[in-house]
Amino acid sequence: MAGEARVRELMMGIEGLALLRNAIDGDEEFLTARVAEMRKIIDSADGVGAGETLAELDAATGYAAWASTYDSKPNFILAVEEPAVESLLARIPPGSALDAACGTGRHAVTLIRYGHEVIGVDQSPEMLTQAAAKVPEAQFRVGDVTTLPIPDASLDLVLCALALSHLHDVGEAIAEFRRVLRPGGRLIVTDVHPIMVLLTAPTIFAYKPGELAFVRVRPHQVSDHLTAFATHGFSFISCHEPLYAGPLPPGGYEERIPDAARAAWAGIPSAIIYEMRAPA
Repeated sequence: MAGEARVRELMMGIEGLALLRNAIDGDEEFLTARVAEMRKIIDSADGVGAGETLAELDAATGYAAWASTYDSKPNFILAVEEPAVESLLARIPPGSALDAACGTGRHAVTLIRYGHEVIGVDQSPEMLTQAAAKVPEAQFRVGDVTTLPIPDASLDLVLCALALSHLHDVGEAIAEFRRVLRPGGRLIVTDVHPIMVLLTAPTIFAYKPGELAFVRVRPHQVSDHLTAFATHGFSFISCHEPLYAGPLPPGGYEERIPDAARAAWAGIPSAIIYEMRAPA
């Protein structure tokens, strides 16, 4: 599905969210500046991406196109998700670990550093090419989080990062993680926080000349995850919800309205990280 890159509307949405969150307690100068900026956006025919189309891609097509540039630009979700995951991994004894939906291998690097024997699985061969070059010590296999190419009860740790929001139902993936974990094994799942999914547009990236693209994410509620974990026998260890800490996407429309963007996202959780244990 392709349409127009509605940059003006995206910018207006951020301005509106900044106003909504600061209308009661905000500084009068800040509020006046937001209204003036909104008027300027409405009156202007200019905008980042003006004249470009925006295509919605399925995950396979999208990540194939995104693979070569995925690691090249700062990402506000990765900025808080990665250190939170590393703090958990630092406490887990080395063992056999799966990086499910491993992408370019950003967490596989950390798993190797902490002494794990790592298998990375991803549905995108293009992403796996990047991962294999980055982490030659790990094994990588093409596969899906709902049908993992891994034997039953063969792993001490499963890590799945920022992938389940692409699924309609998280239950199938959680069932697969339970299947491949040994009794008492550890599961770490991270995802885009549902509040952030509901409030912000999906990440937009360059697809073709004159065309931008995105891969849709879905706002699974905390209760959706917890119900799936409980259904498959997992016990709770910890949950973390790191708050937005920037940076703004470089070269994007938010950089044109940085004060509004920072005020819109301040104090909102960017990611959610669950740590669970498989039944003994």
